[in-house]
Amino acid sequence: MTSRTYTYLTALIGVICGYVIVRSVLFADSLTVRNDLVQGFLVGAGLGVVAVEILSRIKATRINGWVTVFGCGLPGSDIFTRAACARIFPGPVNVPQEAMYWKTGHGVGHTLSGEHDYILHFPPGGLPPNDAFWSLTMADAKEHFVANPIDRYSVGDRSGLAQNPDGSVDIYLQNAAPADHQANWLPAPAGRFILWLRVYMPGAAILNGEFTVPPVVEARPRR
Repeated sequence: MTSRTYTYLTALIGVICGYVIVRSVLFADSLTVRNDLVQGFLVGAGLGVVAVEILSRIKATRINGWVTVFGCGLPGSDIFTRAACARIFPGPVNVPQEAMYWKTGHGVGHTLSGEHDYILHFPPGGLPPNDAFWSLTMADAKEHFVANPIDRYSVGDRSGLAQNPDGSVDIYLQNAAPADHQANWLPAPAGRFILWLRVYMPGAAILNGEFTVPPVVEARPRR
């Protein structure tokens, strides 16, 4: 299920819950114990889904098209906070000191798609600071890996990325192999795609919010 579909579904659930609540108030005489229990269960579950969606948007930090959440995985977090983190980052989530996560499906001005070529540019000394490793992972809009000619689904500090003369690093996000830059190529599917950036044992600049992930920008249009 895509994020857009999930948002529409959440909005629909909210409307239905609102209708049930209003109907219960205006037509209370027609209710039975069984109806009360069924409607109470449905409204409670529906409001829980809506609450998680709202909370995930409140707690999310969005910079340069990337979304992250500070505080995921911390012991003692309430159930809604944990659910909000799981909504944004499905799967196991560590405490911030062990790992931080970013996600994006948008470049500058439009949704990411293999119909375009993109570059993720890290300036000199601007790679994610860490005491372990970092990785950038590619998937389609349904969060599934897509087969590609070089069987590459992620790149990172262990991928042998080539540096530019000034020490900066460009990662090429596109469907077709970039000429003379295949070492830094992360193959994209033909259609929409999303990216995850994971940094393990992140440095202080990440934990205190000073580090920002660069935006995904479109390269020169294809001829």
